[in-house]
Amino acid sequence: MNKFRFLLLTIMALFQYSLGFSQVKVEREHRIKKNQFPEAAHDFIKDKLNDAKKIRFYKETDTTKITYEAKFKKDKLHYSVEFDESGKLEDIEILIKEVDVPKDSWSNITKFLREKFDRYKIRKIQQQYPVTSNETAETTLNNAFQNLLIPSLNYEIMVRGKIHDNHADFEILFGAEGDFIKMRESLPANYDHVLY
Repeated sequence: MNKFRFLLLTIMALFQYSLGFSQVKVEREHRIKKNQFPEAAHDFIKDKLNDAKKIRFYKETDTTKITYEAKFKKDKLHYSVEFDESGKLEDIEILIKEVDVPKDSWSNITKFLREKFDRYKIRKIQQQYPVTSNETAETTLNNAFQNLLIPSLNYEIMVRGKIHDNHADFEILFGAEGDFIKMRESLPANYDHVLY
């Protein structure tokens, strides 16, 4: 009986480890009206983004939480500003290209991708400025708008990849130096409820 229990616990631990490494991200994003956006987040945007163009508001639901995003274009860059349900800033993302990532960081990222996937195609790269415990929302916003390469930034990469005959979409997060942080499988976005 003890051998059976040990074997069962070992299998469960390995299964849990594999889930922890590549969790499935069930995320649904849909466009919402301005008045459905958290008031504190809307006030923050109104005060700080008066020169932004084409601001669009979204509600994003995944398996663990609900977030709100404002997407816009400013100074020829595409931004996404993410807030929690109470309207507190969580992070700011900028759509970038491979050439915008420092060479050493990109080398570390591509090394990970080559080792992890049999084949892969990068679909999107974002430079992410998370709000850290020692920074204010204002500081994070200023860092993002200046496009600063600081140690607290991350690179979020959306990849279509093949691992052992399994093709899937993945969202992978790397640190400023290109060091791996986390990876999760993501399902295709749901655009059924987009408002026009």
